[in-house]
This record gives sequence, C-alpha cells and structure tokens, in this order.
Amino acid sequence: MLSYRHAFHAGNPADVLKHFVLTELLQHLNQKDKPYWYIDTHAGAGGYALDSGYAAKNAEYAEGIGRLWSARDLPAALGTYVDIVRAFNEGDALRAYPGSPMVARALLREHDRMKLFELHTTDNRLLNEAFAGAGRSVKIEKHDGFSSLKSMLPPPTRRALVLIDPPYEIREDYRYTFETLREAVVRFPTGTYCVWYPQLQKMDSRDLPAKLKRMKVDSWLHVALTTRTPPADGFGMYGSGLFIVNPPWTLPATLKSVMPWLVKTLGQDAGAKFELESQIP
Repeated sequence: MLSYRHAFHAGNPADVLKHFVLTELLQHLNQKDKPYWYIDTHAGAGGYALDSGYAAKNAEYAEGIGRLWSARDLPAALGTYVDIVRAFNEGDALRAYPGSPMVARALLREHDRMKLFELHTTDNRLLNEAFAGAGRSVKIEKHDGFSSLKSMLPPPTRRALVLIDPPYEIREDYRYTFETLREAVVRFPTGTYCVWYPQLQKMDSRDLPAKLKRMKVDSWLHVALTTRTPPADGFGMYGSGLFIVNPPWTLPATLKSVMPWLVKTLGQDAGAKFELESQIP
C-alpha cells in the first residue's frame, strides 16, 4: 500500500497538467488579500531530482516538463508554472522538479498556511527536510490524508484550496477519493477542491470522472489530457485528468486556449486529445 514513489513519475505530462492548473488556482486565490490554507492530502517528498535516482530510471519528465523547458512557443498562460520550475533549478539545465507543495510554496504569501499530509515514511522525512525552517506557516503530518482532511475543514480563514492526489495504487483509493470529496464539500461547501486521477483502462479509473460530475455541487470543471492511444495490452497510464469544485470563472477560457498546445507538445501519437467540461453559474 505504501510502496508508491512519485519520484518515478516526477515532471511527466500528468504533473504538467496538474501543476499548471494548481498555479492557476493559487493565483486566483491570491487576488484577494484575505489569507487561505493550501491543504495537500498526499504531499509526497516535496521535490525530486531528475538527473539521478528514481526519476532518471524512466525519465518520464523528458516527455513532460522537458518539452516545455525548451519550447520557444510557450503560451503566456504557462509562463508562471514554467518559471516556478526554473526557479527550482540552478542554472539553465533541468535537473530537479518541484512537487505540489513546492509549487504552492512559490505562490503562497506570508499570511497563508500549508497543511501537508504524507504517510510514506521516506517521503515524509524528505518532506520535512524540504520545509525545514518554514516555521508555523507549514504543518506536516504523517497521517492518512483521506481520513485527516475532515478535521481541517472548515479552516479558520474560511478560504482554502484542497488538492486530493492519491497514487491510486489500490482500488479503494478511487472510493476514498469520491467519499472524501463528498464529505468535504458538505463540511466546507465554499472551498476549492482539485482532484487528480490517472487515465487507465481499469473500470474504476474510467468511472471516476462520471461519478464526480454527478456529485451535488453548484460549480465544477473537468479537464483531461490524453497523451497516447490506450495500450492494447490494457496496462499503463495514457493520460490524466482533474476535477475541480468551485473553479475560478476564468479557468475554462484559459484551458481552452492552452490545452490544444499541450496536446500538440506532449502528445505521443494520433490518440492524443483533451477534454474540457464545466458547470459554472
């Protein structure tokens, strides 16, 4: 259950989509002076080396952030995200990649707060090392993010962005994700929630977006990036998606302009495509 290491996949196309949208959500929250919380249910190690260790083994980043790193026609909307990755590196070479907590750290203000959950022993230790000296602005807990989220809601500020990003290594993660989000929006209906999921040929993965869209929420957005034709053997991830509750009203237009470029840049074959749906009053 706790063998998953995000380092194997750091910087891949799924990370590009997730972290680009994360920057859009955080920048929207920053438009108001009132503080907010960033809550990450599966925070990982914080940051990842790309030129050694796990990430170098499969080099998935080469088909993700690596293509944006050297792109000369990068859309302006992707600029903040890529700038955050550049700031995480020393020099002009792409050698490291920031996980979701580090992407958030780059955009959170002095009076905002982070609550990070990571149950994997090694990743929890690395996460604490990455945020050493952060003080009271960051709280890291070695607890299950699914069950612990309810105790965080609603936050004292009544403003929050919650990222639910489990590894989906076990089948129950799909159910936990749905139930956790359903309970969270009851406790704190005005919060912004971002759920990541992999595109796999498993029925649980294929059913999750439809289940989320049937949830009783007033405002939502679903975006998915498929980078290749689903494999004939039925194994392997061929894309990923995000389901967002209470998205910024500007996000659909931003994604509509950026997603075709991501398909062109990150697509691996003729099966590459994107989906974008929203219900925003």
